[in-house]
Amino acid sequence: MKKVMSLLLMSLIGLAGTLAWAGSTREDSVDRMQKSVDVLQAIMSTPDKGIPEEVLSGAKCIVIVPNLIKGGFIFGAKHGRGVASCRTPEGWSAPAFVSVGGGSWGLQIGVEDVDLVMLVMNDRGLQHLLSSKIELTGEGSVAAGPVGRHTSAGTDILLNTEVLTYSRSKGVFAGLTLEGAVVEQDNDSTRAIYGKHMMFRNILSGHASTPESAEAFVKAVSDAGHQAHIAEAREDNQ
Repeated sequence: MKKVMSLLLMSLIGLAGTLAWAGSTREDSVDRMQKSVDVLQAIMSTPDKGIPEEVLSGAKCIVIVPNLIKGGFIFGAKHGRGVASCRTPEGWSAPAFVSVGGGSWGLQIGVEDVDLVMLVMNDRGLQHLLSSKIELTGEGSVAAGPVGRHTSAGTDILLNTEVLTYSRSKGVFAGLTLEGAVVEQDNDSTRAIYGKHMMFRNILSGHASTPESAEAFVKAVSDAGHQAHIAEAREDNQ
């Protein structure tokens, strides 16, 4: 009898731990989406010093990683978790959760906390992202994005680069070199928000309903894209 009670108690403790972990992961994921909304609103409030309108309006997907940690001594490392959404025929997709990790080599020291924004600019980059894992090699796949109301960069960077990357530190946006980083699906956050495992491709292709906890994030992405389209059209008509 004591053995049965002990096993039952251990099972209850394990279940409580699992529920606490799931609740904590869900809270972290919801908080991450809200922070991503804050980053998007900051982009739109500083058009002269932010992401160019034609870049934002032409992006196929957007990935936001608030509080990316970069740092190291000789060896460098970067790690963060973020949220992604892609354009679909019905509008922007429900959010997919990502993790960003990677290392680098060089003379470096210090730790930096930045907000990271990645814009997927073409079909090749989109297919890589939909595969649930994309490595930013720098060989035509990733480049620091231009900054300002309009881009002075040639169309080649917009047409040929898979991913344009930006950072925000102390309220200032700038192009960010992120070679060597790996972006992949964050399965823990996916389960916490959707209640089950879902394939990255299905979410970003528009085959998943937006959870109530993610509605503010999707609305912010839609609003940012809409504002960029309006601003670009207004400039073209002048």
